[in-house]
Amino acid sequence: MARYSLKSKVCLVGESAVGKTSLVKKYVLDVFDETYLTTIGTKVSKKVVQFDSEGVQVSMSMMIWDIMGQSSFRSVLQDSYFFGANGIIAVCDMTRKETLQALDEWAQAVRDVAGGIPIIIFANKSDLRERHQTSEKDVELKARKHSAPFYLTSAKTGENVNAGFQAIASAIVKRQSKGDR
Repeated sequence: MARYSLKSKVCLVGESAVGKTSLVKKYVLDVFDETYLTTIGTKVSKKVVQFDSEGVQVSMSMMIWDIMGQSSFRSVLQDSYFFGANGIIAVCDMTRKETLQALDEWAQAVRDVAGGIPIIIFANKSDLRERHQTSEKDVELKARKHSAPFYLTSAKTGENVNAGFQAIASAIVKRQSKGDR
């Protein structure tokens, strides 16, 4: 079987307190912490992902960039943060409807700098069903608007976290195999 190794930069975007850092910790370390700490600046984590893509064994060194969610910093940091990105995970919080609406601005900020790279939407906190302000249908409509797949995720339970990160890895490889960089 053929082998393919690559490095990729995946950026997480979304408003404050949607669970971006918790999703990264769950994916990279398989840990969930109830304590909320605001991300200051950017934190970069690394995970090596191995998977099969159309008969090719892929080894991806995924650099996962977690940025602060304050929209006031979006315009200040977006050029350096999104430059060279290969994929985006746009995160909203199902218990706060406005965070889903804000994904339009985040997606536009990404496209302004990085072009048409793959975007996947994570609708996080799916485990808090009794507090949801956003339905799966709302998320599906937003995802369709951005031609993006979506996952209902929970950093706490791990629901769809690995599947979502695997999907962005596969989308990156698929795009690069078509010659889009």
